[in-house]
Amino acid sequence: MPGWIKVLLVVIVLPILLGLAVLFVAGRPLAFEILQRRTAARFPDLKWISTEDLARWQGDPGQPQPLILDARTLPEFAISHLEHAVPIDPYKPSLRSLRGTPTSGAIVVYSSAGYRGARVTEWLRRLGYTAVVNLSGGVFKWANEGRPLFREEGRPAALVHPYDQRWGWLLEGRYRAQAADVGKQSAAP
Repeated sequence: MPGWIKVLLVVIVLPILLGLAVLFVAGRPLAFEILQRRTAARFPDLKWISTEDLARWQGDPGQPQPLILDARTLPEFAISHLEHAVPIDPYKPSLRSLRGTPTSGAIVVYSSAGYRGARVTEWLRRLGYTAVVNLSGGVFKWANEGRPLFREEGRPAALVHPYDQRWGWLLEGRYRAQAADVGKQSAAP
């Protein structure tokens, strides 16, 4: 075997195969961790809440409940959302969704996997909301853990909009709705 082929295998092919093996073994948990780290690097002042902590908070009737904002598009929200969630446009957010919520009130924002939620969380933080957090892993992680989903009028839901084919792989197949991809939009809060 010529030397240049050995170098090609060691420098290019072997790292790719090793990376694919790690991704296959570690799977979605690793992908969610990488996504959160990249999002946290983009929004360093962001505060996060885990799916476990939010579920515990929602399950404690003795605790005042947070306002839950769904930072996805309306077609995504219509398929399913977290209980009592209120939609907020992730591209052109409005304070209408926060009527009656003081700037010190507890707010949890979420999106599909966390990035759009982070953008809205940061926007609210810049507007003076002090107790706003982003849900780590978003509704994808929430669903993958088998946590409850709802649609209009509090009816249970079983599926989640996958955003698009690329991001949808973060969502386990049994929870992935058949839906049109969300169009890319560039406006940001």
